[in-house]
Amino acid sequence: MRIVHDIATLRKARNQGTLAFVPTMGSLHEGHLALVRMARERADRVAVSIYVNRLQFSPGEDFERYPRSLERDCDKLEREHVDLVFAPQERELYPEPQSYIVDPPPIAGELEGRFRPRFFHGVATVVLKLFNCVQPSLAVFGKKDYQQLVVVRGMVRQFDLPIEIVAGETVREPDGLAMSSRNAYLTSAERAEAPSLYRALKHARNRVVAGEREFGALGAEAMRSLVTSGWNPDYVEVRERRALAAPGPADRDLVVLGAARLGNTRLIDNVEA
Repeated sequence: MRIVHDIATLRKARNQGTLAFVPTMGSLHEGHLALVRMARERADRVAVSIYVNRLQFSPGEDFERYPRSLERDCDKLEREHVDLVFAPQERELYPEPQSYIVDPPPIAGELEGRFRPRFFHGVATVVLKLFNCVQPSLAVFGKKDYQQLVVVRGMVRQFDLPIEIVAGETVREPDGLAMSSRNAYLTSAERAEAPSLYRALKHARNRVVAGEREFGALGAEAMRSLVTSGWNPDYVEVRERRALAAPGPADRDLVVLGAARLGNTRLIDNVEA
């Protein structure tokens, strides 16, 4: 495994053949490694980036304290037989102020975007930069960040990027909690309560599958159940999967998405219906 920190060396190391790419912010867990294994099955070589992107953090969010563990991450990736790790410093990706920003579609201002203004501007911009640096044949993203997956797929489609986007299923702890680097922020009591978000989303999903179509009422009920358990929910909503538009009565490919704070930790999750 080769670890590179600058774009010029990365491009020289790319070589020929198909290259699969897994972009991450590090602090790797089994969810990330599952994406790496998917990448390994689909290409000759695998590259992983480790970069905490300042552009997608709003003032007051956890950019400074976001967990960073490059050495441990690289040990895990070496055991997965990753070929390239791209771990740039901020000045490498942003040698000057980033005045050119990808402007995503209106969906970027809904759901996560309603509570994290310009979050997806930062996500789309850094993903486009990473795609240009790595030049992969395909890239693997997890469904846990469902809205991010939708935004990236749309960007690749509309910019005609020659990259296949592959979606990996959310990896969960035995009690159902979606694996996330931010789970490390939870206290022991919060960790015991954290799977309630998944249970609330599953309950709403099951009622959708059973034929209920009062989507707003289902989301409101799920949020009330979270409040009762001590959460501060931002949203629970049912959307159609492809573009995350509000679903109509005839839509069947749906997803239930939610975000809520438990103590000082904000968790997101979703389940397809």
